[in-house]
Amino acid sequence: MSVEEEMKEIIANIVHVDKSLFTRTGTFKEMKADSLDIVQAMVAIEDKYDIEIPDEEAQKFQNFGDFVDFVEKIIAKKGNA
Repeated sequence: MSVEEEMKEIIANIVHVDKSLFTRTGTFKEMKADSLDIVQAMVAIEDKYDIEIPDEEAQKFQNFGDFVDFVEKIIAKKGNA
């Protein structure tokens, strides 16, 4: 399963929506995620991949695709470390 698909599963379980609603250009608001859902999703993803998502970076995410791209980039860097 790809990182994107795993992230969809995690967020869908937290927000209680069907993961088919997630698109790379979709916003968290469109996914019916409130600020607590977003924080819970970030913590769950940090735990799953053993990474850290700095708040200043998280604030830059405009949509789900931005979030996926950031996580994939951090995972790739970690793999090369």
